[in-house]
Amino acid sequence: MRFVAPARAAVEPTTLARPPLAHWAEFADLLRGCWPDVAALNARVRDQRTPRFVAQTCELLGDGLHYEQRIFERGQIATRERNWHDLLNALAWLRFPQLKLALNARQVAEIARVGTKRRTRAQCALTHFDEAGVVVLLRDPALLALWDAHDWHGLFWRQRAAWSDGRIETTVFGHALLEHALWPGQLLVGKCVSIMRQSGTVENAVIDAAAAIRTGALLNDPQELRPLPLSGIPGWRHDNEAEDFYSAAPCFRPLPAGRTYPVRAFGGS
Repeated sequence: MRFVAPARAAVEPTTLARPPLAHWAEFADLLRGCWPDVAALNARVRDQRTPRFVAQTCELLGDGLHYEQRIFERGQIATRERNWHDLLNALAWLRFPQLKLALNARQVAEIARVGTKRRTRAQCALTHFDEAGVVVLLRDPALLALWDAHDWHGLFWRQRAAWSDGRIETTVFGHALLEHALWPGQLLVGKCVSIMRQSGTVENAVIDAAAAIRTGALLNDPQELRPLPLSGIPGWRHDNEAEDFYSAAPCFRPLPAGRTYPVRAFGGS
């Protein structure tokens, strides 16, 4: 079934006050009230590497360029007006230009290699991360072992303190994931790039991820992406305060037979 976002007026303030949307409070003025136009979005650009937002019109699309090629060659991000998906994509560009530029460069390289009528495994991985991506910073290898085994009770309940003491941190990147969060009660599952880093911040992990994506060290196949049920993170939902949530909620799926992940998370410094 095709996902349909709620009408703007139907989004309750409490929804925007809960994770993951609460983590985007710096853009509260763009998420509430009247729809922002492309001029309002461009006014928030702080990194001069960021392409500019342009209204998606028939005239714009008449150039015949692929969406990704237009960004790469002309610095234009086609943006539909009054559209949650495109607005949240714009916010991802504003906050994470280095990640978006890395994804765009890789997509354009794949288009140059196979054309616009085919999609490679790398393109699928890049798109999955762009839409539903989360960067996860890990400082404890034991947590990665629990995660890879889909031991959700262990990862979220027995190691509950890890989510507040810095052993694991997340930052939601994917704009489709944020769009789904507009409906209260959604059981969100992210597709994650995992960075093992003993020092630095989650912002440093984002920089590591962007560099690895750009060079092709990451995201050559969708199977690299680890699923993470974000609804299990302590504090993200009131019902995950009960232990049985981690066995009852349908987002906590067992490890499929034969499913494996990269040997370890990608290493930073």
